[in-house]
Amino acid sequence: MTHSCGINIDKDWRVEDHWKIEDLPWDKLDPDKVSPDLLKVIKAAALVEYNAEVYAKYLCQVFPDDEHVQDNVNTWSNEEVQHGQALGLWAERIDPKWDLEKAMKKFRAGYNPEHFITEVSASVRGSRAGEMVARCMVEVGTSSYYSAIGHSCEEPVLKEICKLVAGDEFRHYKCFYDIMHKYIKEDNLTKFGRLKVAVGRISEGEDDELAYAYFAANASDDEVYDRKKYSREYLGRAYSYYKKQEVDRAVSMIFKACGFKPQTIAYKTATKFAWWKFESEARRLQKAAA
Repeated sequence: MTHSCGINIDKDWRVEDHWKIEDLPWDKLDPDKVSPDLLKVIKAAALVEYNAEVYAKYLCQVFPDDEHVQDNVNTWSNEEVQHGQALGLWAERIDPKWDLEKAMKKFRAGYNPEHFITEVSASVRGSRAGEMVARCMVEVGTSSYYSAIGHSCEEPVLKEICKLVAGDEFRHYKCFYDIMHKYIKEDNLTKFGRLKVAVGRISEGEDDELAYAYFAANASDDEVYDRKKYSREYLGRAYSYYKKQEVDRAVSMIFKACGFKPQTIAYKTATKFAWWKFESEARRLQKAAA
């Protein structure tokens, strides 16, 4: 059974033969089809993906008694790190002066969520099912983001990377969705409880992680981090790649994770509002940048 968001809910999320970085069509690399803005957001994305091991550690602490979940989390983490490596290698080949490991070191020095990971033995979302709702929201964001970039960019290698990464992110959503359902009755998390967690996690989309990743990936060594400035720099560029189809699919996936049916009046209203909000925010950011 395939849901309207494109997720086969009856199929296991893992694949036996995962794609490899060395098999990407590197001989087709075309730097002339890469804009400075596109290169900047991909550099930032590489750092965020590469940092997945930190979150895997946290999730394993949230599920210390469930080896199946830990196994799934570790597989997810390995694939996320691979995303960072692929995006980083692409950026290095477009800009030979840029170094993924050097930028990653700068990122981890300034943005390190270890403080809550080492102090927390339970989910910061209030329940394990709630934690999985939050993780679903992250995968909603990443799957739509890489889909948007892949559809809009013309550089062949990046286009292929984005297609592969977006496919992985849809499967990761399925992974966390399945775990959520395993714990939802135990945690007595209602639809509106899930919606509350989802809205809370979505509102964190403009937190320091993305802004600092953009800063670490693109700012010179003598620049000082300014959260508002670099959040605006990142989001103003990132939003420009989205079309309504990516936003509609994201809303569908949010509805699914919260237990609400898509293709209803509520869904149609939500998609219209989401696209209006998205366009409004994109215009605001463009105006601020100008």
